[in-house]
Amino acid sequence: MPLVRIDVNEGRSPEVLHSLSRGIHGAILAEYGIPERDYFHIVTEHPKGQIFAQDAGLGFERTPDVVMIQIFTQGGRSQEAKQSLFAAVAAKLGEAGVAGEDVFIGYVENAAGDWSFGFGRAQYVTGELAVPGK
Repeated sequence: MPLVRIDVNEGRSPEVLHSLSRGIHGAILAEYGIPERDYFHIVTEHPKGQIFAQDAGLGFERTPDVVMIQIFTQGGRSQEAKQSLFAAVAAKLGEAGVAGEDVFIGYVENAAGDWSFGFGRAQYVTGELAVPGK
């Protein structure tokens, strides 16, 4: 059950924003085998000058079309699985016209008890939801 935040500079159409979200979700579905309806995305557009994404010394430049992605999910996946997901996200966004250098992903892991899906309860802890991978 990843929670995905997608931050972009303003100027893309609602259809393009939807295709970015669906592309990321498609990559997560394919790589992690989660259910289709585990779809929790927040897409935020920012005015020019509010996203800063330099190259971190890697020798390439990003454009104003950068897509900043944060994936919050439960821990336990291998480094190989994460790398495979990163590549799949970049490929899906490439199909939507986003250059590889404009795909930035931050991956944050937590535990089953760190989630509440409503009503102020930790459903993985209470047993209302099965903990993935168990």
